[in-house]
Amino acid sequence: MFDPQKLLDQFMGGQSRGGENVPAKSGSGFSPDMLKGLAGGAAAGGLVSILLGSKGGKKLAGGALKLGGAAVLGGLAYRAWQNYQATKGAQTTVPAEQPMKDITPKVEGTVFLPSAPKERNELSLVLLRAMIAAAKADGHIDAKEQQAIFAKLDELDLDTEAKAFVIDELRKPLDIDAVVKGATSPERAVEIYAASVLAIDPDDPAEQAYLAMLASRLKLDPALKASVETEARKLPVTQG
Repeated sequence: MFDPQKLLDQFMGGQSRGGENVPAKSGSGFSPDMLKGLAGGAAAGGLVSILLGSKGGKKLAGGALKLGGAAVLGGLAYRAWQNYQATKGAQTTVPAEQPMKDITPKVEGTVFLPSAPKERNELSLVLLRAMIAAAKADGHIDAKEQQAIFAKLDELDLDTEAKAFVIDELRKPLDIDAVVKGATSPERAVEIYAASVLAIDPDDPAEQAYLAMLASRLKLDPALKASVETEARKLPVTQG
């Protein structure tokens, strides 16, 4: 069995060879030690940017190689959940520029980032499938695009099983039911949505429609959906 956590790191731009570190965006709230090299991975061919292909979507820059992909997504979802709970029932909206604090002490060991390796691997698989499904949402990954992606996969440090997993998921028809099935708790639903937000082109109407449908199927309150999107915007990204 391949290592789902490692593959998720590579989806987020980490675990790659080469590339330069990019400083964190001001106000991101990640500490310097947490923001060490994800940019190099994304620029060198993080799998999210590969899946986005020619769409010109976002590439994660700056952060969280030290934490790993599961921790980045867990922290994002955790903060979104906290902000939503804090404002639930209030007449105010989630602050757009609320700084993100150090997420590691509180997230580790929670449903957002399980401590047990088996549980974390299961979560990583759920998030990987969600990201691949989101990347396919506009239908741009046709047979020709798939071949280009497969060629790029060969350039990355992936074992045979990991490559087979990605290829199989890419070839499957888009199945939002399968993505939603992974939401075994409200918190897991938030994390699935967070992963999906990071895997789409924010300016593509088809992908925005997919996110709206996914949020509805996950039964996310509109304020919670907005909170996830707010936290996602705080992650350092480049456009390309």
